[in-house]
Amino acid sequence: MEKPALCILITGANGGLGLGIARYFLTKDDSCFVYLGVRSNRDQADALIAEFPERSAAVTLDVTSEADWKTAIESINSDERKVSVLVNNAGHHDDHLLATMPKESWHSVIDSNLNAAFLGSQAVIRGMMEKRFGRIINISSLSALMAPLGQTNYSAAKAGMVAMTQSLAKEVARMGITVNCICPGYVETNALDDMDPEKAKAIKKSIPMRRFARPEEIASAVFFLANPEASYITGAPLKIDGGIF
Repeated sequence: MEKPALCILITGANGGLGLGIARYFLTKDDSCFVYLGVRSNRDQADALIAEFPERSAAVTLDVTSEADWKTAIESINSDERKVSVLVNNAGHHDDHLLATMPKESWHSVIDSNLNAAFLGSQAVIRGMMEKRFGRIINISSLSALMAPLGQTNYSAAKAGMVAMTQSLAKEVARMGITVNCICPGYVETNALDDMDPEKAKAIKKSIPMRRFARPEEIASAVFFLANPEASYITGAPLKIDGGIF
C-alpha cells in the first residue's frame, strides 16, 4: 500500500506530550508536515519549528472555540494542504471532590477535553471524507477506564472521548477514515513537575513496570495508528500504562 504524505494537526502542542508526538512524526517521517496547535504560550512549539522549518508550522487555536477551529482549518487549507491526521491532545484537569466542585471546574474540564475533541473532529471530518482518507486519534486517559476519586469531571470527559471515538469510527469506517483513542497512564512531562516526590515514588511502586511512560512511547503508538499499517484498526481504546491493570 502506497503511503500518503501526511498533514498532521496536533492540539495542545506546546506541552510535553504534544511536543513529543510532533517531534516523533518529524523525525520518523520525512514526507509529513506537522501543524502545532497552540493557544497563547508557544515558546517550546516555536523552538521545535525552528528545528524543522520546512516541515512544521504553528496555528493559533483555542480548542474550545468553534471560530478558532474554522480559522485554523482555513489557514491550513490556504497552504494548499488538508488535515489528514488530527491528534486531539489538548485538555486539562482540575480535581475536586464532586460535593465541593465549583461548577466552572466541571464545565472547563468538559470543554477542554470532550467538547474540544468534538469541535476538532467536526472541523476536519468533511475534508477527510472528500479524500477518502483520514486518521483521528484522541488522547484520552487511563482515568476513562479506571476513574479515580476527585476526578468526576476529568474521568467523565475522557470516558466520553472513548465513547465518541467508537461511535464516530462506525460512522466513517467505509470512507477510509479510522478513529482511535489512546489512554495513557502517567507520562513524564512538565505536567508532573509539581507532584510531591514521595507521591511520585508511591505511584511508581504501584505500576508493574515501576516507572512513568516517556512521551515517545505514547507518540510511537500515535504514529502507528496514523499510518496505513494500522488501516484495519478503528474504534479502539489503547491503554498504555505500564500494566496498571
